[in-house]
Amino acid sequence: MAEERPPGPSRGGDQDEPPRDEQDHLVLRSPEQFKALGHPVRHRMVNVLRQRPATLRQLAHALGMSKGTIGYHVRVLREAGLVRLTETRQVRGGTEQYFALVSQGFKVHRDAEVGPEFLINAALGEMLPTRPGQPSHTVLRHLWLTDAQAHALEAQLRAMATEEHPTDPAHGEPYGLLVSLFRADVPSLPPDDAP
Repeated sequence: MAEERPPGPSRGGDQDEPPRDEQDHLVLRSPEQFKALGHPVRHRMVNVLRQRPATLRQLAHALGMSKGTIGYHVRVLREAGLVRLTETRQVRGGTEQYFALVSQGFKVHRDAEVGPEFLINAALGEMLPTRPGQPSHTVLRHLWLTDAQAHALEAQLRAMATEEHPTDPAHGEPYGLLVSLFRADVPSLPPDDAP
């Protein structure tokens, strides 16, 4: 995604570079990162910052909150290594700071203490009620698969989930896609011995 930047001046940035995977996603592992992302306001803020860098004033306007409250939440995200200062510029009466995500994508480390429930809870927090005529589809289905079939399906789902889609609000409304392939706790009946 190309970053839109306001015209102007000096660039600043946080020093430490967090670990990333081969797709340049930030790899989440620390309790501080999960605590920061687990708060509904900060989760929404991260989704707003996926669009482009923004000032505290712009974030406050987008989220309908006070600039002081937004400043606190930005500080928590910065301390967790999820947001960085990208630019400062002089404006009437002071300095304006632009904040951005350190990465456009996040990935949960396989050894992290949280599991898929973290992502499921995040998706539940984002879900809006469906309006009449609006596309929406949620289904829970159980499949009986061999290991080879499960690996093949996993590869198909990964490809679908990583496909590029527009992230610009001018190109429509935001939709969420939660894809999960998991071993299910569904008991199997023994073979039917009846003739």
